[in-house]
Amino acid sequence: MVAIIDYGVGNLFSLRCSLEKIGADVVVTGDKAAIAKADRVILPGVGAFRDARQKLRDTGLDKVVCDLAAQGKPILGICLGMQLLFETSYEFGVYDGLGLLKGSVRPLRDVIPADYKIPQIGWNALRFRKESGLFRYIKDGDCVYFVHSYYAADCDDSLIADCEYGADITAAVQKGNVCGCQFHPEKSGDVGLSILRAFCFEEGAV
Repeated sequence: MVAIIDYGVGNLFSLRCSLEKIGADVVVTGDKAAIAKADRVILPGVGAFRDARQKLRDTGLDKVVCDLAAQGKPILGICLGMQLLFETSYEFGVYDGLGLLKGSVRPLRDVIPADYKIPQIGWNALRFRKESGLFRYIKDGDCVYFVHSYYAADCDDSLIADCEYGADITAAVQKGNVCGCQFHPEKSGDVGLSILRAFCFEEGAV
């Protein structure tokens, strides 16, 4: 079973539909016991880092995610959910993340040309940087869908794919059983479904 963590932030319906489409047994829940029983856990997220981090803290789900990560359970963060996995965010202030991955979350505007639009919205090609089981069913250069204004920096330790948007922008990360996608696999057509399929079904992918 795959648990999508419901903490009041995230596009849960489309993600659930995508998982159901690939045949995954999925539950959307904020219940700690149900999340702990799941075989795999997805941390979604849209919106502001500070608000999402506070909601995780208020519900105690931050501790659940960290405990499960320490136990070796496969965890996938998506978009803001991926950013929450890092140590620090500089989105309208300085805020602590979950600290499961080394690195920080910083404004795209600091690294891309002035004529590039913020947020980055649309399709972009993945460039593989390290081998990962998440990419088992896709190929280098396949396109996925991004919507974001901040990006993961200083994360060479976990970087597995990036994309070009006026600069090299982190697209996907993985360190052991903890991984994340800055893009939205649930909005990325067959490529996104293939990434979700690898996460959900392939032993050793994460």
